[in-house]
Amino acid sequence: MTSELDIFVGNTTLIDEDVYRLWLDGYSVTDAVALRVRSGILEQTGATAAVLQSDTMDHYRTFHMLERLLHAPPKLLHQLIFQIPPSRQALLIERYYAFDEAFVREVLGKKLSKGTKKDLDDISTKTGITLKSCRRQFDNFKRVFKVVEEMRGSLVDNIQQHFLLSDRLARDYAAIVFFANNRFETGKKKLQYLSFGDFAFCAELMIQNWTLGAVDSQMDDMDMDLDKEFLQDLKELKVLVADKDLLDLHKSLVCTALRGKLGVFSEMEANFKNLSRGLVNVAAKLTHNKDVRDLFVDLVEKFVEPCRSDHWPLGEHQALWDRYMGTLRGCLLRLYHD
Repeated sequence: MTSELDIFVGNTTLIDEDVYRLWLDGYSVTDAVALRVRSGILEQTGATAAVLQSDTMDHYRTFHMLERLLHAPPKLLHQLIFQIPPSRQALLIERYYAFDEAFVREVLGKKLSKGTKKDLDDISTKTGITLKSCRRQFDNFKRVFKVVEEMRGSLVDNIQQHFLLSDRLARDYAAIVFFANNRFETGKKKLQYLSFGDFAFCAELMIQNWTLGAVDSQMDDMDMDLDKEFLQDLKELKVLVADKDLLDLHKSLVCTALRGKLGVFSEMEANFKNLSRGLVNVAAKLTHNKDVRDLFVDLVEKFVEPCRSDHWPLGEHQALWDRYMGTLRGCLLRLYHD
C-alpha cells in the first residue's frame, strides 16, 4: 500500500494577519487558540485542534523573533533572515506601532517614565486593554520619544525616517511626543470629552506656529519646544482688553467680519469683552510652565464653557475663534504704527 505526500518548500516567511493581531493585543497562545476556535477556523479549514495549536505557537515564535527588528524598523528592511515582501514589512511595522485611543488618552501629556509605567496595571483594568498590549504601546511611545527628542528638523519627518510609519501615524506620534515634552494636562474631568484626534489636531497647529521651528528652521529641537520669545510676546496682548480704543477696534473688526454669518451674533457681540478678556488672560500667562501645562483646561473654562452656556453650535465656536485670531494681527500692527 502506497500513500502520496505533497510537500511545499519555500523561504518566504508567512504572516497570518489575524494571529498577528491577537499577538499584538497581548493574548497568550492558549487564549489565541481559543479565540481562533470560536471564529470557526477548524470548520473552515478541516484542521484539528492540535494543528491549530502548533500553527499558533509557530506564528508567535516568529513574531517574538521579529520584535527586536520592529524596535528599529529600518533593520527589518535590511536583514536577510526573514524573507518578507515589502508590503508585508510595512504592515508589520504599521500595526506594531498602532495604538488604542482609549490607552493613549490615559497617558497623553504624561511623562514617559517608569513612574507612569507603574500605572499601566490600572490603565489596563480601566480600558479593558491587556497589560501586555499597554506595555507595548507605552514602550513604543517612549522609544520614539527617545530617538527624536534631540534631533533637528521636522518632528514628523524624523519619525517617518527612523520608524517608517505612514504619514498619518507619524503625525499622531508627533502629537504624542509634543504633548509628553510639554506635559500638557489632558486628564482633568472637564477635558474627558475631547478625543485624541482633537488634541492631535491642536498639536499639529501648535508645532507649525508656536515652536522654535516656526521661527527659525535651524534651531535645535525645532518641533519639540515652545518658542519662549513668542510666549513672552503674547503678554503684550493684554493691551487689547486694557486699552478701550484697541478693544473697540478689535470688536469692530470681528463683528464686521461675522455680521450675518453667525446665528448667535447678538450674544457674541454682547459678550465680546468677556470672551476676549478670557482668551487674552490665557495667552498672557503662558510664560509660566504651570500655565502652559494647564492651557487646555484654561481654554475650556475661559472660552468653550461660556460659549456652551449661551448654547452656541459647535461650528459657531470655530467661526468666532478663527475670526478673533485673524484680527489679532491687524490690531497689533495698528498698535505698532500708533
